[in-house]
Amino acid sequence: MNQFNDTKLLEFITDLQLIPERTLELAFADSKSSGSFYWSLLEKGLVPDDQLGKIIAEIYSIQLIQLNQVSIPENVLRLIPEIVAKKQYAISFKKDSKGLHVAMSHPENVIFRDFLSKRAGATVIPYYATPRDIEKAFLLYNKNIEESFNDIISKNISSANNSTSEEPPVITIVEQILTHAQRNGTSDIHIEPLENKSLIRFRIDGILHDVVSLPIDLHNKIVTRIKVMSKLRTDEHQASQDGKFQISVDGDNLDIRVSLVPITGGEKVVMRILSEKSRQHSLESLGLNIENSAKVTEAYSHPHGMILSTGPTGSGKTTTLYSILKQLNQRSINIMTIEDPVEYDLTGVNQIQVNNKTNLTFAAGLRSIVRQDPDVILVGEIRDEETANIAVNSAMTGHLVLSTLHTNDAATTLPRLIDMGIEPFLVASTVNIIIAQRLVRKIHAGCRMSIEKDWNDISTQIDPEIIKKLNNGKEKIRLYKGKGCEVCHDTGYEGRIGIFEIMIITDEIRDAITAKKNASEIKAIALKHGMISMVEDGIQKVLQGVTTIDEILRVTKE
Repeated sequence: MNQFNDTKLLEFITDLQLIPERTLELAFADSKSSGSFYWSLLEKGLVPDDQLGKIIAEIYSIQLIQLNQVSIPENVLRLIPEIVAKKQYAISFKKDSKGLHVAMSHPENVIFRDFLSKRAGATVIPYYATPRDIEKAFLLYNKNIEESFNDIISKNISSANNSTSEEPPVITIVEQILTHAQRNGTSDIHIEPLENKSLIRFRIDGILHDVVSLPIDLHNKIVTRIKVMSKLRTDEHQASQDGKFQISVDGDNLDIRVSLVPITGGEKVVMRILSEKSRQHSLESLGLNIENSAKVTEAYSHPHGMILSTGPTGSGKTTTLYSILKQLNQRSINIMTIEDPVEYDLTGVNQIQVNNKTNLTFAAGLRSIVRQDPDVILVGEIRDEETANIAVNSAMTGHLVLSTLHTNDAATTLPRLIDMGIEPFLVASTVNIIIAQRLVRKIHAGCRMSIEKDWNDISTQIDPEIIKKLNNGKEKIRLYKGKGCEVCHDTGYEGRIGIFEIMIITDEIRDAITAKKNASEIKAIALKHGMISMVEDGIQKVLQGVTTIDEILRVTKE
């Protein structure tokens, strides 16, 4: 957006009082160097993308379109050539008797609209779509990527097999694997040696999918290429190795974390993809409702104490804490982290990588951090009694400490700290809030359909007390599901969102901690004081058409 529109956007958001005025002014000042107030707001997690889109559409006085909620015919899409679409940030999504409907991030560009009208032989009807939404839609130009992926690999397999060293064909295959993974929203790539093939699998929205099988003769060459990219030992085959490298795909800078382990069939590779653009989350976009978001905001506004995020591996704990750090990140505050590994690079934050080879453990790193005059400390994970003690003492002595634990729910976290040797009165006086969470797959909006069911039909799956609280005396319930389409790979799902259980440590809960009451008793007190359980938060998202009951049950079963 140009400077005039940036100023208007600032005025609109200021009037809406969505963000503290000082925070907004700093974001606007930062945008002078980055060139875009829109991206500055997103990168700082101040306004969710869809809400920002509504505001900008209002400035332009045109309708907002969310492209992931419409099915775009390929012949209509290609009315704007890919190279032009990417230059103009425009996607044509429908053509009817009224004209050509076009999503644009710069709808004020009359010259381009006139050009498009002549090319298509129809009136152009402009809509506003956010740059991020349009960037995702660019992937539609590659919707036959599966075929091209297999084509490129098949063309290079024979030459790669005839090669005795790391030649361009293997390089091309690895690049294509990474590109295909990124374009399909993959979080992890698995490359597994089987008896007669090398299997490539992608984890998309938390679920592993088989993508392609390669000749087993190629496996070692692909592993060697990945070792070279990660600066790992190519002559080591019997020990596990960890490394990382960076690559750019479609203008998105990716950090790739690599883990190699020897298994019976050879070396297995798992690559975790960390996208620069996927790091831009606000609390609301993570799935926190207004009430829970307010609780978290209140907790991180305190100058000291502990904020704990709990859940199993891959439940989004670190992303939640990073979103909080982004809100706290100001030049007047010294923020330091100790992590294993450092998930994302945060400008202005001092991040330390755990290194057991040099005895830089969580505990050792944390002891060093407290001598660095920090205001806010993030400890990647509290794993042992020593780390727990230092973290609690840091929270007691005027620091705001953020960390994660592996517990099933919010209430279980408190006895867990006591089991680690922390005195109950210290736990009671330092912990401000506990955020328990899971990630569920979202229904794909483009193929969502509704079904009507009786509440009694789900009473065997969900706690009757939750049903009683939510059904308002109605016998029927309207649920939603994705019927499956080409865009969502026939899964009916696209993307993930969090379901949460936010426990504020009240005076009554502090008394319960000091009295060493068990997790069930503490949870009952929290529910009495208004805590929404994780399952209830999930069912609310089911009723809103965001996800399905099957997803809630899948991630909350113990």
